[in-house]
Amino acid sequence: MLLINQRDTCTNRLGSLKVGIRHFLTPLFSSSTDCQTATANLADCSHLQIRAANLEDLTGIAEILADSFHSQQGMFGWAYPLLRLGIYEDLRNRMRSASAHHICLVAAAGDKLAGTVEMGLRSIEHRASDGKANPKMGRSPYPYLSNLAVHPTQRRQGVAEQLLLSCERAAVTWGVQDLYLHVLENNYQARQLYFKVGYRLHQVDASWSAWLLKKPRQLLLHKHLSHANHLPRDPG
Repeated sequence: MLLINQRDTCTNRLGSLKVGIRHFLTPLFSSSTDCQTATANLADCSHLQIRAANLEDLTGIAEILADSFHSQQGMFGWAYPLLRLGIYEDLRNRMRSASAHHICLVAAAGDKLAGTVEMGLRSIEHRASDGKANPKMGRSPYPYLSNLAVHPTQRRQGVAEQLLLSCERAAVTWGVQDLYLHVLENNYQARQLYFKVGYRLHQVDASWSAWLLKKPRQLLLHKHLSHANHLPRDPG
């Protein structure tokens, strides 16, 4: 478990890690281990409560995110506690900012956390088919989902799908009907889940660094809530 007093001994190392942590966690489902819920049945989630996270949830959320996006094995396993602490601090800062358009949701199974997701406003740079910026679309902020992760013992039980649907309900209360998220091109299970719940490809965000390092491209997906008033009822 995360020990808060680790911060005093890790401050110097965290400075260099935080930039990497933010970049690492930006794409939703950047680890294929989190997308095993694609074929799950929503009926399996009757035991879950979807609610807004509170500060008491931070340790559990940091544990789920660190476990989902970073391996404890291998030559970089030593960095796992530092990464987890950095996630904890970043999320605590976002939650304390009290922004009207940022929410962190958790799926709780009794007193245990089963999963988490964040949604906030982000300016999306829309591009035309030739890859150039599309000035007609502008750069207005849109709801953007990130950091969707499910506890290993709760995967394949529809947790991720319930969290996505809960984000849609929250977006409706914000008065918006368009949602965006990123997924890695080679993350086929996550793509299957998103397409299942109605997301469609909006654009491919290619970069020279991804091409140079032969990394998978990021796909920007979009969902329009055309039937916002007919969203499934929250089982919680």
